[in-house]
Amino acid sequence: MISREQLIKKYIDFFVSKNHKKIPNSSLIPENDPTALFISAGMHPLVPFLLGEKHPLGKRLVGVQRCIRTTDIEEVGDEVHHTFFEMLGNWSLGDYWKEESIKYSLEFLTKELKISKEKLSVTCFKGDKDAPKDTESEKVWKSLGVNKIKFLPKESNWWGPAGKTGPCGPDSEIFVNKVEIWNNVFMQYIKNEKQEYIQAKQKNVDTGMGVERTVAILNNLKDNYLTECFLPIIKQIEQLSKKKYEDYKKEMRIIADHIKAAVFIINDGIVPSNTEQGYILRRLIRRAIRYGQSINIKENFTHKLVDSIIKIYQDYPELKTNRNKIIEELEKEENRFRHTLERAINIFERITKDKKEISCKESFLLYQSYGFPVEMIEEECKSRKIKFSREEFENECEIHRELSRTAAEGKFKSGLADHSQETTKLHTASHLLLAAIKKIFKDDSIYQKGSNITPERLRFDFNFPRKLTNEELKLIEDEVNKNIKKGCEVIREEMSLEEAKNKGISGVFEHKYGEIVSVYTIAGCSKEICTGPHVKNTCELGKFKIIKEESSSSGVRRIKAILEQ
Repeated sequence: MISREQLIKKYIDFFVSKNHKKIPNSSLIPENDPTALFISAGMHPLVPFLLGEKHPLGKRLVGVQRCIRTTDIEEVGDEVHHTFFEMLGNWSLGDYWKEESIKYSLEFLTKELKISKEKLSVTCFKGDKDAPKDTESEKVWKSLGVNKIKFLPKESNWWGPAGKTGPCGPDSEIFVNKVEIWNNVFMQYIKNEKQEYIQAKQKNVDTGMGVERTVAILNNLKDNYLTECFLPIIKQIEQLSKKKYEDYKKEMRIIADHIKAAVFIINDGIVPSNTEQGYILRRLIRRAIRYGQSINIKENFTHKLVDSIIKIYQDYPELKTNRNKIIEELEKEENRFRHTLERAINIFERITKDKKEISCKESFLLYQSYGFPVEMIEEECKSRKIKFSREEFENECEIHRELSRTAAEGKFKSGLADHSQETTKLHTASHLLLAAIKKIFKDDSIYQKGSNITPERLRFDFNFPRKLTNEELKLIEDEVNKNIKKGCEVIREEMSLEEAKNKGISGVFEHKYGEIVSVYTIAGCSKEICTGPHVKNTCELGKFKIIKEESSSSGVRRIKAILEQ
């Protein structure tokens, strides 16, 4: 048996031995990316560096990254789909290319994980009008004695771009006994606004290996939920429901997956709400509760799964630190939802009064807006002899799923980490804003709690106990504009994290930085650890204007601002 922690250690140690530098496991909440709600792949935090920015740790990187993907939320319930997962990855930023990448993959699989070469097969890109057949990867595989090679089209063997434009290229997927274990992406093209594929100046290698799936493969398990990544949670659900996993696999998988994802999302500072990340969190918790009810768990239970999750992930010490907060948020949301369900029963009775049938739109309203489980709709209709079509209901669900997918894809319409000129200016302005807030309130303990920057506006959250007055907002605005007019130079330098701390230089989410960090200094104004992007001089910014100040959450204020030319 190989454990999750053993696999992660083997992987990172192997690539460190190949001169890769270990990068930290970033927060699930993207720091400088308005195009995504969550980090959804190991490469996501590295986008600026895949686009050409110099990484302070060099050109060879390795790490494990926690991820959330919600576009396939309806698929969770089978043996392999997950909302929360961990992705192992190694990257070459304009350094080694296909031959070295493939050799490293094969060496790790056969020598470190002891997988027989005979069990391996691979796929490569078959070529089309945009890019030729990937015979380069084929030749490497054959030279290494792997001959089970299949060529597939773009839908199967091409990555990206994440949006309409950006880095992309062919990939070579590796299978063990026909189950995918690893993917090597070769970012050799840039898709431009004319939808043309041009050769990239910096060719990158981006690889990904899912921890949960790999642990299952290595332990000869077809069901990921029977690995140590999930089994303690499943056993807890069995105790709470007094039912066996064998009889209720789908329900228990969904509960285990969704509450694990919720625990990690809350751990990274998000609470249930009706917008953005908070909405996804709320949906996951409530979906888990609905499935809990379907297996006869009647009392509040989500918070009871927290300790089994913390036990699995002892290499995330912050989970233990935030345990009480996580439990509190789960309990609050479960209480809210149970109250909502009571209202849903009343609404159901009102909708169906004197009726012999409930329409698919009415039933979907109960399901979507009030969290009324479809099983409960069926039961209530049956007891009242009201006609209900499960098939029509499922059709309505599929229409809304498609809308959700389109909306999720639309979130990426600018591509991952939009680095447009407008976004770059607003990002630099956010540094000036934090410096101004600290100066006006004479308080260096104020720090950034989150940001979201689009080409149109910046949104900046910071710790503060009360609403700001109009006079205070005017002072902050004037201070930012004063530093813009000064024409302060923006300087980037690299130093060790320890040195940066000793110099009193602050950073957002300090735990996510490596040993060497990028420090941006805005002369006479601000000095912060950051990954960019930034302008060269503040005089490029135009006029800074605050358009709104509001509460983000308890003890956190939010400022929205724009730049006028």
